[in-house]
Amino acid sequence: MKKKVVIAAGILVILILGALAAWKYSGQIGPPETATSKSLPSVSVFVATAGSISRTIEPDGTVEAERIARMSSPAEGPIINCGVSVREGDHVSKGQQLICIGRDKTINALLAAAKADLVREKGELDRVTKLVENGAIPGDQLEIARARYENVKAQLARIEESRLDYQIRSPWSGVISKVMVVEGDYVAPRTPLVEIFDPASLVVRFAIPESESQNVHIGNGNTLSVTLDAYPGKTFTARILRLYPKLDPSTRTRLVEARIGENISLTPGLFARVKMRVETHDNAVLVPAEAVIASTKGDRQAFVIQDDKAVARKIVTGIEAGGLIEITNGVKQGEQVVVAGNEKLKDGAAVKLLEKKGGPVVKEDAAKTTAGAGEGTPR
Repeated sequence: MKKKVVIAAGILVILILGALAAWKYSGQIGPPETATSKSLPSVSVFVATAGSISRTIEPDGTVEAERIARMSSPAEGPIINCGVSVREGDHVSKGQQLICIGRDKTINALLAAAKADLVREKGELDRVTKLVENGAIPGDQLEIARARYENVKAQLARIEESRLDYQIRSPWSGVISKVMVVEGDYVAPRTPLVEIFDPASLVVRFAIPESESQNVHIGNGNTLSVTLDAYPGKTFTARILRLYPKLDPSTRTRLVEARIGENISLTPGLFARVKMRVETHDNAVLVPAEAVIASTKGDRQAFVIQDDKAVARKIVTGIEAGGLIEITNGVKQGEQVVVAGNEKLKDGAAVKLLEKKGGPVVKEDAAKTTAGAGEGTPR
């Protein structure tokens, strides 16, 4: 009897152990296909597209006048009140008197004497001319009288020019930007007096680095946009007017002048932010920046999906802008590149494709992409 009980107990233990093993196997392993699917790394992909991409630079600039006149004193004397008074911001016309310098009594006396001498010599020339015509005196007397008249006439012209030295006048129409003297100041020759600028000559002046100095061209070769703190929220177009012929040796930069196309009110000294397109590549193969990673050797690479496997490709990149990177070698248009989950991928690993963030996996007929909204950098 005891023998039968032992046999029955042994059979029961074997059945219990078998049931536990079957439960463990079914709970952890499951069907082979399901286990393989769960172990595959999940990735998001993007279809490489063709489009245009641009590289831009964003230097800071200043609104400045291209045409400025800084007038100095040609004579010595005190600044006097001569019925005119100009201040900063005044609009002046061509030839308008701006400042008067005193001590012009001597020059006025010389001018009066020269005018009297000219009248006298003119009368003498007319008298000698009649005598020569009547044969009363030799003809050479007429040449002497004419030479004396011309000499006095030249002296009068010099004195009149010297008189103008005491009256500072505007060379052209403009706006007074600086007045460096006040009534009563005593000035020596070449003392700065007043500065004016032409408001029609206002430009945006900025500097570009030496590395970009040969990528900028006059005219429509470069597209410029300008934003001004004085006009928040607005962007203006501009075109390059002038490239300075040499670089500043201290900063290794080249000055550029551009004129804003829109008719807006500008003031010298306004701060300007310039965005200039310096290089554009058309029909470039473009992928998101997330698709490009560094290999263990330090090279740039991207994973391309082939037969449900992620294949590592060494790539050569170009311009990067607007979250996109130009691929010049290594990826072709229409190929699927991994943009998420590629950090720990191994070359040739089988992967599971997920929906791309914001939508499904991009199809090969994706729309042509254009980049360049942000600052681009060559890679």
